[in-house]
Amino acid sequence: MNRKQNRIDIELPDEISQGTYANLAMIAHSSSEFVVDFIQLMPGVPKAKVKSRIIITPEHAKKFSSALLDNISKYEKKYNKIIDFNELPKFPLETDPASTSDNH
Repeated sequence: MNRKQNRIDIELPDEISQGTYANLAMIAHSSSEFVVDFIQLMPGVPKAKVKSRIIITPEHAKKFSSALLDNISKYEKKYNKIIDFNELPKFPLETDPASTSDNH
């Protein structure tokens, strides 16, 4: 099969190209989807907002997990081993059920 036939042109809009900083991810799932909330926690502030929510199928979640592990391995070979401090944020994490949406 010709490689050009499998090519996908991916557009990266300016407003997304800047990225969004997150230092916490929370993951939930149902039988049909995985929901990944990316959150930005600020030291000393007991409330945080979800900055981005990604909803993917279980199959794509597994492929994403594999790709992330592969990239972490490549990163650690090039730079250094990532140290996991097994440290939880030092302020309470609570989700407000009234502020989450079930419209997905």
